Amino acid sequence: MAARRASLRGARVLHLDCFSGVAGSMFMGALLDAGLSRKELEADLAGLKVAHKLRVSRVRRGALAARYVRVEVPGASRRRKAGGAQHRHHHGRHYRDVVRVLESARLAPAVRDRALAIFEALGRAESRVHGIPLDKVHFHEVGAVDAIVDVTAAAVALERLGIERVTCSPIALGHGTVETDHGRLPLPAPATLELLRGIPTVPADVAWETVTPTGAAIVATVADAFRPLPAMTVEAIGHGAGDDRQGPMPNVLRAVLGRDGGPTWDRILVLETNLDDLVPEHFDHLMERLFEAGALDVSLQHSQGKKNRPGFLVRALGRPANREALAEILFSESTALGVRIAEWDRLVVPRASRKVATPYGRIGVKLSRDPDGGVEVSAEYDDCKRSARRNGVPLRRVVRAAEDAARAALREAD
Repeated sequence: MAARRASLRGARVLHLDCFSGVAGSMFMGALLDAGLSRKELEADLAGLKVAHKLRVSRVRRGALAARYVRVEVPGASRRRKAGGAQHRHHHGRHYRDVVRVLESARLAPAVRDRALAIFEALGRAESRVHGIPLDKVHFHEVGAVDAIVDVTAAAVALERLGIERVTCSPIALGHGTVETDHGRLPLPAPATLELLRGIPTVPADVAWETVTPTGAAIVATVADAFRPLPAMTVEAIGHGAGDDRQGPMPNVLRAVLGRDGGPTWDRILVLETNLDDLVPEHFDHLMERLFEAGALDVSLQHSQGKKNRPGFLVRALGRPANREALAEILFSESTALGVRIAEWDRLVVPRASRKVATPYGRIGVKLSRDPDGGVEVSAEYDDCKRSARRNGVPLRRVVRAAEDAARAALREAD
């Protein structure tokens, strides 16, 4: 897969307008309609090494033209469920089997990591709903090949289109019941509702399933903020169709692609705990585990606690969707007895990352735009440290070479 091109014209933003809900196939259809190359998508999905075929067609849903995607799986039968929708039905897979498929797949690392994160969110929701360990979760409709394809396609689309930020409208939920391998269940399906914890929803006023567990897992994992359409320069619009349904709105997911023009707002999660018995040398392990679980930043501050005991304040920043994973690590990897959690608004400036060629190898750099329109350059510390050791030169020389190379590239681009 070609590397994502960095840009400081503004971050590439995707806004999902879920006025009729969301499903994995609707997400795929909307991004194909917005400009994702079907040829590139199918080539990337071939890396899964699972038999399937994409059927993509242009349809009308109400007054809107949209792209309808169906994943055909050899040997899969179909059965009709309440409301007239059809679900593929075959033996399914356990969570650990899905992980093996994705880990052995020929995928770009960022795509694999995102697909694994989406399925982990799905697996944890099923685990909580059914009261079983994560590894024992058995996916039926949601765990079949078509769902693996839907999830991986979502990760591929975000990478191929260079999307750096995802926002999402409140999600419209239908009511009624749905037939599943667990029997008849209320809508929203239990796993879907579990995945939508902390996410704003609105009633769709329709008696059918508007949000599938797969669609909920994708949105809960990739969305950075839930809000109306943000300020952006619109570049492309795509519509992904669901099944043909009668309702007050066309059964489509609308995707709006564009670029923001400056600092933007998002929502982050702040988790804190005070510790007076933390073994200091264990903090690096705690920090690594938190970053692996999706933390955006981790800090440790000295504090003075009750009875004048010296201690530490541990603070982790993350996405709202990573709430439980981050809290679990704080409990398991430290002596925390409680964790304070809050959501904060955050203002962020446009930023991008790229690799530059230096005499010491390719080094990552971060680029950010300051309020006056200038570009600030900062070399990636870990890259520079590895390169300095490998080449036997001072760290500061590698840092200077990387930042000079990045500034030279910016001058040439202008």
